[in-house]
Amino acid sequence: MIADRPSTSRSRLRWLLPALLVVGWLVLGAVSGPYAGKLAEVAENDSAAFLPASAEATEVAELQKQLGGAQAIPAIVVIERASGLTEPDKRFLTERTRGLAGASPVLPAPQDDQAARVVVLLEPGTDPGEGVEALREALGSGAPDGLTVLVTGPAAQAADLGEAFGGIDGLLLLVAGAVVALILIIVYRSPILPFLVLLSAVFALGLASLTVYLLAEGDVLALNGQSQGILFILVFGAATDYALLLVSRYREELRDTADKQIALRSAWRATIEPIAASAGTVILGVLCLLFSDLNSNKGLGPVAAIGIGAALLTTITFLPAVLALCGRASFWPFRPALGSPHPETGGLWGRVAGWISRAPRAIWIATVLVLLAGAAFLPQLKASGTAQSDVFLTPVDSVAGQEVLSRHFPGGTGSPTVIIANTAQAPAVEAAARVEGVSDLRAEPAGELTKIEATLTDPPDSSAATATIERLRAAVHAVDGAGAKVGGPTATLLDTQLTSERDRLVIIPIVLVMIFLVLALLLRSLLAPLLLIATVVLSFATTMGVSALVFNHVLDFPGADPVVPLFGFVFLVALGIDYNIFLMTRVREEAKRLGTREGTLRGLTLTGGVITSAGVVLAATFSALAVLPILFLAQLAFIVAFGVLLDTLIVRSLLVPALATDLGGRIWWPAKLEPVSSARPVSPSSSSSGSAR
Repeated sequence: MIADRPSTSRSRLRWLLPALLVVGWLVLGAVSGPYAGKLAEVAENDSAAFLPASAEATEVAELQKQLGGAQAIPAIVVIERASGLTEPDKRFLTERTRGLAGASPVLPAPQDDQAARVVVLLEPGTDPGEGVEALREALGSGAPDGLTVLVTGPAAQAADLGEAFGGIDGLLLLVAGAVVALILIIVYRSPILPFLVLLSAVFALGLASLTVYLLAEGDVLALNGQSQGILFILVFGAATDYALLLVSRYREELRDTADKQIALRSAWRATIEPIAASAGTVILGVLCLLFSDLNSNKGLGPVAAIGIGAALLTTITFLPAVLALCGRASFWPFRPALGSPHPETGGLWGRVAGWISRAPRAIWIATVLVLLAGAAFLPQLKASGTAQSDVFLTPVDSVAGQEVLSRHFPGGTGSPTVIIANTAQAPAVEAAARVEGVSDLRAEPAGELTKIEATLTDPPDSSAATATIERLRAAVHAVDGAGAKVGGPTATLLDTQLTSERDRLVIIPIVLVMIFLVLALLLRSLLAPLLLIATVVLSFATTMGVSALVFNHVLDFPGADPVVPLFGFVFLVALGIDYNIFLMTRVREEAKRLGTREGTLRGLTLTGGVITSAGVVLAATFSALAVLPILFLAQLAFIVAFGVLLDTLIVRSLLVPALATDLGGRIWWPAKLEPVSSARPVSPSSSSSGSAR
């Protein structure tokens, strides 16, 4: 009995340590979980707050603060009756807005008697959502029959945007979780395993949310609704992908190992390197957004990196612990029996490998031509910016109100463009500011500086209005000694678009260089990383070309923000390289035994199923972003989902293996990877794979 005690102690530790780890995660999950619903409290959706200090619109906003007039956010109440306003209509508007602080007098439409409006300046520090909601409630009842009553303007747009993002912590998580659960049930045919994987993803999301909340609350990073939505989706997708790799390898090890703990250790050791390399590549890729001049982009970089880090942590700690406790029961009712065959070595991916082995050059040339055909439509992508009103994919009052306002008033009514100039040259600046597209000017001297408000002819968020800002800036900048600067809502929109275009040119090369360095270190080659990056860039170009066709001719989108291609590139290149890492690390290992040609085919056969499943999960998860009625998120959802599927099913399955097979050992240049002839053959599950199966 005494001799059995060490064995008994080890046996206890084998379940006690995983149990303690699971309990620790349960406690951490209970603490951090609620913060996923609190992120909206620290999110900032004001586009003006995202501009760099060097932007002209930002400089004007700072000068306005000095002059004491930049704090209030205008909301515009507009009423309309096509047959002409009646006296009860006008009385209703007057009475309902008379007691509101910051309300202007009622102004009838100058060209007809069908509309009237009142500008209400929300008190400094008032939350636009709360202020506009209170205003809409005050106007929501008692209106004369047939009278259209709407609240629009910058405050209303901010309020409607906040409401649209309100579904992030509810509907988005529900849809993403349901999609992932369905796919996992189909893949593993088990009710237990999907629950464990989803629980791991939920813990990762809780940890990421807690971390982001604390950093955003402390003003360490900027969080907005878009970053919040991307965080949720990215954590769910990444955590599930990493879990698929570990679980697949564990299932295979259980077929050859009687002891579930030994099988789990082998699976963990075999997958930790590719999973960590994958997570590290994505983290470095998204952190390249720190080079952006837009605070919103800078904020997304660390937010996404935190999410990926949390997904990695739960995958290598919580998931192995709960699998250690459940063992083969995790796969119930189809438990992997000891000695059962490995289905990964045959079937579909065995046939694909055989097809590639017979004609690798023809396959990669044909694949490249198909991808180039899709990429040819890339110039049709309209990514120069959209109107703020086009952000919404469902009807909202702020957009409807702006349409009414534009029909009866100058488009920029209530959202004036602001010009700040030296008072001595103010008359000259005012004269120069009378460019095409400006309907009215009003000067307010304030000591050494004068504020000139310009009402634009076109709606303040339209492309015509931003073109007016460009003409206006050129005109007033030319006034010697005036130091004139142009800001306001339309100038903020223009500066955001220009900064986004600059970010695209700066960040994309940085991402490519960073990923090349990671791949060169991982694969110990220079040629292989160049080829892999080239395939992913081609895949991205094809994705954007197809997206242009879909956006323009199928979904009839008005255009895209300049940041859409940048975000699409960062996520597609980082995630696309992920799958190539999973494939090529396994190919390199097999090539050491079998040579590059046979090693490539074997690596494809062994990794095909699990990588494809991971790609489908990630694509489906990103598709969940489309449930939020925001143009940017809907476009990003399509781009990433389509691009991941294209990369998973075509690039990684056909193009990369065919290239590697055709080039043979030359792909590892300048290194030479010679097969070790003395290495004994091993079964698919017994090799220490650089990738999960």
